[in-house]
Amino acid sequence: MSKRSDAIVKGPSRAAARAMLRATGMDDDSFEGPIIAVFNTWTNMGPCNMDLDKLAVPVRAGIRAAGGTPVDFNSIAVSDGITMGSDGMRASLMSREVIADSIELAVRGHSLDGVIILVACDKTIPAAGMALARMNVPGVVLYGGSIMPGNHKGKDLSVQDVFEAVGACAAGIIDEAELKDIEKAACPGAGACGGQFTANSMAMAMTFLGLSPMGANDIPAIDEEKNKAAFRAGELVVDCVNNNRVPRDIITKDALMNAAIALSATAASTNAILHLLAIASEAGVKDFDIDAFDHISRTTPVIGDLKPGGKYMAFNLYEAGGSALIGQRLKADGRIVDSPTVTGESLFAEIDKGEETEGQDVVRRFDDPVKSRGGYGILYGDVAPEGCVVKLAGHGALFFQGKARVFDSEEACFEVVQNNGINKGDVVVIKNEGPAGGPGMREMLAVTAALVGQNLADHVALITDGRFSGASYGFVIGHVAPEAARGGPIGFIQDGDTVTIDVEARTINVDADLTERAKGWKPSLPRDVSGAYAKFAKLVGSASKGAVTSFPYED
Repeated sequence: MSKRSDAIVKGPSRAAARAMLRATGMDDDSFEGPIIAVFNTWTNMGPCNMDLDKLAVPVRAGIRAAGGTPVDFNSIAVSDGITMGSDGMRASLMSREVIADSIELAVRGHSLDGVIILVACDKTIPAAGMALARMNVPGVVLYGGSIMPGNHKGKDLSVQDVFEAVGACAAGIIDEAELKDIEKAACPGAGACGGQFTANSMAMAMTFLGLSPMGANDIPAIDEEKNKAAFRAGELVVDCVNNNRVPRDIITKDALMNAAIALSATAASTNAILHLLAIASEAGVKDFDIDAFDHISRTTPVIGDLKPGGKYMAFNLYEAGGSALIGQRLKADGRIVDSPTVTGESLFAEIDKGEETEGQDVVRRFDDPVKSRGGYGILYGDVAPEGCVVKLAGHGALFFQGKARVFDSEEACFEVVQNNGINKGDVVVIKNEGPAGGPGMREMLAVTAALVGQNLADHVALITDGRFSGASYGFVIGHVAPEAARGGPIGFIQDGDTVTIDVEARTINVDADLTERAKGWKPSLPRDVSGAYAKFAKLVGSASKGAVTSFPYED
């Protein structure tokens, strides 16, 4: 059977290539079987990815056991939690594109037969899905797993609690000593942030898309079962190669809808909308767009009682029955359809293997939901002609009207928030933080968490052309498109304008003639940027289409 790697190892003309590969430890047997990339996003810059180097060991063993030869690559990763609120957060979304490009160049550049991608922090996961969709080379995505809960005074903690404690400290609700204690207790070891934030949301998305084996991503980072799952994943990627099981046969509209429905049912991160749109774009699925998420959210109640809006963390979901349990609820209620998966078995067959833990209350049934509708909606109007995303996790409000408080950056807004300058009824508008205008489309967790800490989450709205962390909650609206830097109306809102947000009507409007204000506007370069930042600002597309930088070649 011919294989992709024959291009570098087969025939007399490839003797020099084989000579170099022999220097790495390969031999004649290595050239016979599939050569598999173990593409790692390991870094010890933060807990999310710091154990992925260890996880690669059983992955490589699984590949060898199945007759393959593993070869290692690594990419960058940007920690959202660490860079949050800083200028470095601009690199986060950019890193998604760089990681996807790196995977493509490593695998295509060496004509490799397959790839298993080890992921953890937020942007590494969608980057893996994007790269597989783009290359259409057999592959598996394996998530390193969630962190265990921290604990302070008997309360389970995640990093979300630290961000909120910052706001509480600024408001005088707690003192700096209490803030320090929470800081020390929140993150006890390896693993990605513990709620249904972006990392765990996208890990679940990979499972329902069919790119990760059911249950593997649910296992916490430090659980001994993770190594067993990693070994099986190594075997699985070889099986994918041997059976020519390719991503574009898996990433269909049905699979994308399944993933979006599972995320809505768990009030997942709004970032998942951006990332699923990006994966759909890479896979060439043209009939899956931003409006699908509004319909899904309206018709899919929340049954996962998970942070940031609920009580429990990813570890608790794993103990309750994991993604398979979510799938069982969705399947039983006729909300998802069967679709192929990377294992060779159908999604429903994989779901049926799951077991619910007796007495669990993390996942409810649809006749007793946490919330009657899903965790997000898509709005259009004066402010967002191309659409925007409203996050509904943690509250039930569907209407808000108030006077605009306009800021040109996250820092400018955060300073006012920390000085208790935001009042009940305000509509906070942060512009120039979009994909191109930031550049980088930063997350506004520092601002939203500070508002939560000051007990303002239910009393103000926040609108931005940037993004929100999966840990954000409150009446928050992001991904406003077109963004301010591309002449979007959000750039022309002024202090004192009345902004009306109606989720049921799917509208977001302002009582001002933004078209008149836009007359004479000329585009300008974003902040003083160069290098990768300037390249991203030049190439990135609309948030309403996933904010991707890749595009098909055209003469």
